Amino acid sequence: MKLLVVGASYRTAPVAALEQLAVPPADLTRTLDRLVAQPYVAEAVLVSTCNRVEVYAAVSGFHGGLGDICAVLAEQAGVPPAALAAHLYVHYDVAAVDHVFRVATGLDSMVVGEAQILGQLRDAYHSASGADSAGRLLHELMQQALRVGKRAHAETNIDRAGQSVVTAALDLAAGLLDGGLTGRPAMVVGAGAMGSLSVATLSRLGAGPLTVTNRGAARAVRLAESYGAAAVPMAELVDALTTVDVVVAATAATEPVLTRDVVTRALARRDAARGPLVLLDLAVPRDVEEGVAALPGVEVIDIDRMAAILADGPAAADAAEVARIVAGEVEAFLSWLRGADVAPTVAALRGRADDVVTAELRRLAQRRPEFTDDQRAEVARTVHRVVQRLLHQPTVRVRQLAAEPGGDQYAALLRELFDLEVPQTSPVDTVPDVVEAEIAVPADTTPLTGGAR
Repeated sequence: MKLLVVGASYRTAPVAALEQLAVPPADLTRTLDRLVAQPYVAEAVLVSTCNRVEVYAAVSGFHGGLGDICAVLAEQAGVPPAALAAHLYVHYDVAAVDHVFRVATGLDSMVVGEAQILGQLRDAYHSASGADSAGRLLHELMQQALRVGKRAHAETNIDRAGQSVVTAALDLAAGLLDGGLTGRPAMVVGAGAMGSLSVATLSRLGAGPLTVTNRGAARAVRLAESYGAAAVPMAELVDALTTVDVVVAATAATEPVLTRDVVTRALARRDAARGPLVLLDLAVPRDVEEGVAALPGVEVIDIDRMAAILADGPAAADAAEVARIVAGEVEAFLSWLRGADVAPTVAALRGRADDVVTAELRRLAQRRPEFTDDQRAEVARTVHRVVQRLLHQPTVRVRQLAAEPGGDQYAALLRELFDLEVPQTSPVDTVPDVVEAEIAVPADTTPLTGGAR
């Protein structure tokens, strides 16, 4: 089995494309089941956040696995598989491990070093474990990725600014308001992980009074009480919008919550002298309807706008050190992987030795029927000890050699020398010396953003 990553992120896809690819929590198990039901996909973990949708998979072949994953993603997006090509990136084998570790450490994040991705990866891993779609390879990959992410934050200052997508978005919002956020009434729409972080960050920055609304009223009340905020029913959203200057929208809704009609009615009753109504849309799919940005008196900051602004920002000073940590951890993981790959060959060799010993002891028993049970047992123990001692050093050494670059040749040589049969779990197609790939887009394909959801 080989590792394959197929995904789209703020780097390669606009929000409209990520909206179509996004997998709601209610669909997560079904999508994981669909992935591992494909012929070439043995294991799968699915990460779906506000700025990335990625599949981490253990596949029996590159081309087959890529086709299977693209088919499932296309079904989710409601478009032909070829229409995904312009927005997807593909990482295979070594590059796949490197990518996952870069994601875990925040090097691939819109806000370099943000720690929120660790929680998102942990949630994705737990979901895959619950759906029984993560096997030995992805269990090891995800556990190591989480450890590497923690190590990067513990050993460097990559997150010293304490930034996340939420804090970065609020920094942009502060620049649009005279005097910043201090003392500005604000509202958070959504009471999930992103909503909770938004309320906490607004409180820390001195914004207030704070209001929380959510489709599940009880959850909004609990979150509001934790920060001395007020909870309002979603039915009173228009009224609440007339009293605030900043709104953070971060729900898991599949349709916009802040529609053009809702915002227009709120603006008609809001004092324009207060300045613009700043809407931060941190949800995928979008919480703010596309036409809202064109309304006078409104500023919308969404993932697309953040990506464009933050792209030219300075990289974290410790990014190079984190990259060094990632490089070392990738090599350590590959060493484990190569050692794991040789394990079936070593097991087959020991199994062959056991078969030979068993056959010879049976033959001895037939030729020397006068041996007592004790004598047969002693002979058996002696022969087994001799065989185990003969095999010990070669098997230890082949494991060591297999952990080095190019070590797979030693396992292959061992299989050839002893004529060992190590069964494959499924057919394998290969991609010669490929660790990353791009998908070609036929000229007549429909763009991703044009398909039905």
